Amino acid sequence: MSEVTRHPLVRLESLALVAIGGFAGSNLRYFAALVLPGLAGTLAVNVVGSFALGFVLYERLYSGLLAKETRVVVSTGFLSSFTTYSTFALQSAQAPPLWLVVNVVANYTLGFSAVLLGRYVARLAEKRWSQ
Repeated sequence: MSEVTRHPLVRLESLALVAIGGFAGSNLRYFAALVLPGLAGTLAVNVVGSFALGFVLYERLYSGLLAKETRVVVSTGFLSSFTTYSTFALQSAQAPPLWLVVNVVANYTLGFSAVLLGRYVARLAEKRWSQ
């Protein structure tokens, strides 16, 4: 770790960015639950969040145009509060057996597919930005 990254102000900045992102993500998650309650709303935020996380993290590998601070706000702050594994697990456990299986398969299949789509979009964006 370099001297710059060890400096207390750098750590404080990262903490503040995660808090700001977390505040925004959790509030949008709450709004999404009001608009689309239950299993469908949880599935929707998990798939959208998986896509966004896939894009942000693969964008770093392909082009790296987003600043480190942006990645911290979006991935660790916003998306970790927007998506919700605990609600997914609880709702799945409370669902009838068939819906439990459907919900688990749908969340994982669509979530992984969304990450791959995010990676694909990041590659397209890198090609577009490099021209």
